[in-house]
Amino acid sequence: MSAFRLPGIGLARTLILALGLAGLAACAGGELPTGEPSFYRNLAQPGAQLDAAAAASMLSGYRSNNGLPPVAVDPELMQLADQQARAMVARDRLSHESGGPFTARLRKAGYRSKTAAENISAGYYTLAEAFSGWRDSQPHRQNMLLKGATRMGIAAIYSPGSKYKVFWALILAEPADDSSS
Repeated sequence: MSAFRLPGIGLARTLILALGLAGLAACAGGELPTGEPSFYRNLAQPGAQLDAAAAASMLSGYRSNNGLPPVAVDPELMQLADQQARAMVARDRLSHESGGPFTARLRKAGYRSKTAAENISAGYYTLAEAFSGWRDSQPHRQNMLLKGATRMGIAAIYSPGSKYKVFWALILAEPADDSSS
């Protein structure tokens, strides 16, 4: 029986190398991630889509690190955040009042909450940038750490003609009928 040997390398080293290469080959058999994480996706381009699940995960992790419960994506709040971001795009203006006063918008949509808060921004191209900007601003950080909040909606709307390029709206709430808190 002959052993395979690489010139200048002993049998033990050859076996270790072979086992290492076999291990690498086994690892390569699975799907390797491609592209960048969705929170780094550039949303300042046509067709770019915000990953709401990644936003909820990022926000929930931040809240957990601060002793608060996670938030889940709420379809109604997603729609309200989208409407607010689109209202800001239509006016090319960063303002909580673009779509009307926040509490009036919630009431008009029939969304009943014990507590709710809204963060807006413009000019951030990625979810990571928007999140960092909000986290580093005391009033926005307080909103992200809203006690009792269990639901969220978020929107990022691309506006190619605006100097901002992307308008953001984030709504956090504790629904009036929420029994998960």
